[in-house]
Amino acid sequence: MKNIFTPIRLVILSILALVSCNQNQQELSVSSPNNKHVLTFKLTAQGAPEYQLTSGGESIIEPSVLGMAFQDSEPLQQNLKIINTERNTVDTSWDQPWGEFKMIQDRHNELIVHLQETTGKNRLVTIVFRVFNDGIGFRYQFPEQPHLKEVKISDEKTTFTFPEEHNVWWIPVHSENSYYESLYRKTPISKTDTINTPATFETKSGKYLAIHEANLTDFASMTLRKTNNKQYEAELVPWANGVKVYAKTPFESPWRTVIVADKPGELVTSTLMLNLNEPSKIEDLSWILPSKYIGIWWGMHLEKYSWGQGDKHGATTENTKRYIDFAAENGLDGVLVEGWNEGWDGDWTADGTAFSFTKSYPDFDMEAVCNYAAQNNVRLIGHHETAGAAAHYESQLEDAFKLYHKNGVNAVKTGYVNKYLNKKEWHDGQYGVRHYRKVIESAAKHHIMIDNHEPVKGTGLQRTYPNLMTQEGGRGQEYNAWSADGGNPPEHTTILPFTRMLSGPMDFTPGNFDFDYKTPQGAKVQTTLAKQLALYVVMFSPLQMASDLPENYIGKPEFQFVKDVPVVWSDTKVIDAKIGEYVVMARKDWDEKNWYLGAITNAEARTVNIPLTFLDANNVYIAEIYADGDEAHYQSNPYPVSITTQELDKTKTLSLSLAPGGGTAVRFVLKE
Repeated sequence: MKNIFTPIRLVILSILALVSCNQNQQELSVSSPNNKHVLTFKLTAQGAPEYQLTSGGESIIEPSVLGMAFQDSEPLQQNLKIINTERNTVDTSWDQPWGEFKMIQDRHNELIVHLQETTGKNRLVTIVFRVFNDGIGFRYQFPEQPHLKEVKISDEKTTFTFPEEHNVWWIPVHSENSYYESLYRKTPISKTDTINTPATFETKSGKYLAIHEANLTDFASMTLRKTNNKQYEAELVPWANGVKVYAKTPFESPWRTVIVADKPGELVTSTLMLNLNEPSKIEDLSWILPSKYIGIWWGMHLEKYSWGQGDKHGATTENTKRYIDFAAENGLDGVLVEGWNEGWDGDWTADGTAFSFTKSYPDFDMEAVCNYAAQNNVRLIGHHETAGAAAHYESQLEDAFKLYHKNGVNAVKTGYVNKYLNKKEWHDGQYGVRHYRKVIESAAKHHIMIDNHEPVKGTGLQRTYPNLMTQEGGRGQEYNAWSADGGNPPEHTTILPFTRMLSGPMDFTPGNFDFDYKTPQGAKVQTTLAKQLALYVVMFSPLQMASDLPENYIGKPEFQFVKDVPVVWSDTKVIDAKIGEYVVMARKDWDEKNWYLGAITNAEARTVNIPLTFLDANNVYIAEIYADGDEAHYQSNPYPVSITTQELDKTKTLSLSLAPGGGTAVRFVLKE
């Protein structure tokens, strides 16, 4: 007999299929708390996940696909369906132990989309979106599942598609060096290839965007590969064997981030990256101490001293005590000592396995030096240069940190001067990410802070491990000693706050007072002296260096600002800025009492008029102003500094004349 229920069942199945189809083709939206930014998610007709972003109704990211590809299985980027969604709202705040702000607000709306393949092995993936008032973050999560266990990621298919071709400030990936030490260039997207993040974009409508990542944990660093003049695709840095990431479910990717700003300064004050990292894993933070230091360092770059043994060896007991005396007399907290340990003789950059991190050279008595420092209320900052021999360093890590802890050394500058780690792996591949994390975690166990040079880029991990104080990861002051191109051009420091420094604190090492040194390469500091002072406000680092030789500070009244300026801040405001031209930044000290201002310019002289509305109401301040003096010029006459005082309050406007390559530093002291 004919089944009379068949047509009815077919109709029902058709309706269910239609409902399912409509559910998966519908758009899911989530807005920022202020409703300005709207992120929209949908699946294409092929079941491919896609997101887009608008801000104030303006398209920021056009529909852009998402997905992940694996070496030994099919890509997970289409034939997907939505099986569940979740929504959350967060409105809270948290305190930092140090930073550019004492308190951080975390306000965001979250959309979680759970997806499953409709074909093949029915694999699962979840995409989490968080939308803040300053931008968005999203990441992939791969739950534990029978048909996706141990994986080798071959590509990430995340794209960033713009509505039109933008200009971008960028540095290349690995072609010039492997640790981000390039000069930033501004070009249309079409003139780029594969670029590092943070990458900062200027739209034709006047908005500013920065693409980066947050919470880079056991994954490869993300770079951006240009696919056309309006689009980049995520390009993960590979292992030497070509695999991008080794993972085992459950695992998740770092957050992919887009800051959206109406003004350049809003990029600087964004806290999106920090909010996308986990709270501190270190409970007792009492030993984490931001500080200002001087070091046996610049003399080596000037070839006055040597790292290795010989007549010019810098890290001797006698010389270190001289530096300790200077630090104690001038209220500096620490002395960095490079070249104290065995392994520097000969071409140390060629093979780092000669380094010992526990054995001193005969002319350096660590115990005696550390005792002398302690008697003078100064701490040694240790130094571990590895020349990229990461595995060799790891084999000594525990003993090295134990030795430092025993001698009261509470901070270590690490270094990796080599194109590769272990002569084969990139600094910013998964191997490097794992290595640097191991160093940070091991240091924390021994109450040691880390200043990492030649690092993987910062992604906000200082929230989770506040002993990761600062990093290099950019072209710093040392290039002014020996760079074949003459040193950092004046515009360099007017670009860094909006590019490199979006990834976290930078050990740029400002504070050069002598401009008449001679090196074979002919490089020089291309700033005025007043600009060197202003950099202490503009370039944030909780471990901040006075980079010059001690003798170059003696008798210089300008050094008073270096002694006075804090290294951490309770509040930060960018008063005015144009990327590549000038920056005016104000910061309030950690005790929430006095304000400091730094204004810097490129090679052009300019006058900036600064409304002092950032000052606290009903207060009067004595402004100590360190400005470019008459006829100051970064090339011909860098030294003149005019030091004056004024009585000011928030109703006033301060007019500053910046010399070519110049700047102004101001200390606003609350009048009692």
